[in-house]
Amino acid sequence: MKLAGIFAALAACATPRAFTRGDDQAIRSLITAQAAAWNRGDLTGYMAGYAHSPDLVFTSGGQVHRGWQQTLDRYRSRYGADPSTMGHLDFELLDVKPLGADGAIVLGRWKLDGPQAGAGVFSLALQRTRDGWRIVHDHTSLGSDAKP
Repeated sequence: MKLAGIFAALAACATPRAFTRGDDQAIRSLITAQAAAWNRGDLTGYMAGYAHSPDLVFTSGGQVHRGWQQTLDRYRSRYGADPSTMGHLDFELLDVKPLGADGAIVLGRWKLDGPQAGAGVFSLALQRTRDGWRIVHDHTSLGSDAKP
């Protein structure tokens, strides 16, 4: 009987995880929290949505940037670290698609009002980490009708 219990415990551990409605909500909450952090001038809070890794990929304006720190430094140099220079950021999430149990792709639109105003689209690859869902790849494009 003890052996049957051990096998049952092992089988439960081997049960694959699935992408759930809770995962979808966690991802949407992460993106919402990023916009809120941006709008209060908190770049570190904004960057908390990204994997804190040198493997983070950020593409924008035809350029590929790698690493969490490089991405933060790029944001700081372009937008400053104050709500008056950063403007107001809004995200519209169009779709969250699971990629297996531990990955997802998010498609959305962004709009930034203020000194660096612009608008466009983005796609994010997210991965489930021990710290929760984190962005590992961000591709952001400026819309053709938006200001650079």
